[in-house]
Amino acid sequence: MTLNYSPNFDLKKRDKKKIRYLIYHYTGMKNDKSAIEKLTNFNSNVSCHYYITKSGKLIQMVPDLYVAWHAGESYWDNDKSINYKSIGIEISNPGHGNGYRNFSDNQIKCLIRISKLIIKKYNIDKNKILGHSDIAPLRKIDPGEKFPWKFLNKKKIGIWHNVNSKKLKSLRKKNSEENLSEFINYLKKVGYIIDYSNLKELKKIIKVFQMRFRPELVNGKLDLECFNIAKSLNNIK
Repeated sequence: MTLNYSPNFDLKKRDKKKIRYLIYHYTGMKNDKSAIEKLTNFNSNVSCHYYITKSGKLIQMVPDLYVAWHAGESYWDNDKSINYKSIGIEISNPGHGNGYRNFSDNQIKCLIRISKLIIKKYNIDKNKILGHSDIAPLRKIDPGEKFPWKFLNKKKIGIWHNVNSKKLKSLRKKNSEENLSEFINYLKKVGYIIDYSNLKELKKIIKVFQMRFRPELVNGKLDLECFNIAKSLNNIK
């Protein structure tokens, strides 16, 4: 691991016990150089604790016990302002606006190593290992549908549903809008916090949910497959 400190962090040190979340991001920048320049630029007001380069190398930008500026306005379960309670990891990827691509094997290997160290050190619950889009679904879509949540879950990192995949696929074309209120309640029990006051917002949260738990088809439509996935997640929290 190399060091390349960002000036963008809160000066007051936090108690180790305050760290309860691990948040994953993609950079959304075309290359490492531009991403690192932004994360270390005083005027950008953004940073992270760890950065994983395109080749899978690890850089620390803010020490763990200081609050990095990576989450912004964010909510999960009964918590808000997740910056104060989290470790943020940025992974080099151009993102949806610049030619979104698969994360490399070296990046994921690096991510697993540092994640396991952080999880053990701060005793982070599996339901508090999240993407930026989970905690800010109206603003963010990273790390996106190419992020390997299912694979990470097999490595004991984060949650995944336990519904049979063949059974799920058969439900994909079956509309489930009549189960909308129940679906929303399932999401709230998992931890998603959002104002479901209009259809535009609701479509965003369904897309975010699909990127995380049904990446093969991200269309913002509530079908029986999505409904059953949400239901199953309430049994494995």
